Amino acid sequence: MVQAVQRAVQILRELAAAGPRLGVTELADRLGVAKPTVHALLRTLEAEGLVVQDRESSRYQLGPGLVHLGNAYLDTQELRTRSLTWADQLATRAGEAVWVAVLTGDHILVVHHAFRPAGAVQILEVGASIPWSTCALGKAMVAFAPPAERERLLGAELAQLTGASITDPAELADQLAEVRRRGYAVEDGESAIGDAGIAAPAIGRSGEVVGAIGIVGPVERVLAESARQELGVAVRETARSLSRDLGAPRGAARYGAV
Repeated sequence: MVQAVQRAVQILRELAAAGPRLGVTELADRLGVAKPTVHALLRTLEAEGLVVQDRESSRYQLGPGLVHLGNAYLDTQELRTRSLTWADQLATRAGEAVWVAVLTGDHILVVHHAFRPAGAVQILEVGASIPWSTCALGKAMVAFAPPAERERLLGAELAQLTGASITDPAELADQLAEVRRRGYAVEDGESAIGDAGIAAPAIGRSGEVVGAIGIVGPVERVLAESARQELGVAVRETARSLSRDLGAPRGAARYGAV
């Protein structure tokens, strides 16, 4: 591993997590690296547009170059490209916003967001990162992931974002087993109070989970007794269609998606 590259990435992560701005001294303390080294790395990142310096405070923040890199990633993300039409159709059918996500480490990353067809002003959530165990998208992916990966994630510390977040591995394992049985996952106020979600896994041509698609909205609409099962079926059917579009083999039925 190249140490300079690793430290540059650590700087970007610190700026992303701590924001909006950090100084050289603060970054040096956080990384445990000498100030001249941090300063040199910052100057290089600034020259590439990955960080910018506030001229009044001399502090640094993330730069516009990261937007170009992020957009390039999204443009080459096959799941996102293939999901555009399916997400729009699901949003229309369900009357709710639809998110498409991938699993990165122990968080899900939203790569596409189809707005709810009608309603108040909505905020684009592409790029949002959420602990896997607190949302339907994450539970859908992990439930159908290879057993070793599932056990690894269940064995790690489980995030608690609200009082409804599940932090007991045994309880979450039981819930994942239920997800595998019915083909979709449910979130009930576990990542944000009052919000809910229903999601199902997307399978790629390798026969393994490559992401998930699901609806998100207020608990009172998404999990209403009259709507919950119908929405679950809609999400599951959409995920199956998306999986076929991604080239999932028929043999991937063991993952419950095609």
